[in-house]
Amino acid sequence: MTMTPQEIFEYKNRWKHKSPHCVQVDIDSHIWGKDWCRKNLHLDRIDWSFEKYTQPDDSHTFLFKDEEVANKFLDDYRKYNPRFETEVK
Repeated sequence: MTMTPQEIFEYKNRWKHKSPHCVQVDIDSHIWGKDWCRKNLHLDRIDWSFEKYTQPDDSHTFLFKDEEVANKFLDDYRKYNPRFETEVK
């Protein structure tokens, strides 16, 4: 099913305001994170989001609809950057 831009916006807003599963990444890892999300074929673009400079240290936040996906992202991110402490919130 193809969604219109308006339907996509409304769908994402529903899950983002309900209970998104968030993972903070350091300021230099946003490209890695976006690539990870795009390369995971089981992950539709409408089921994740990215927000820049969400913390005082200028780190970024990835938001996921599903906790399982957020945990997989976190596991892979910890391998990519083990020094940046983060968790799924």
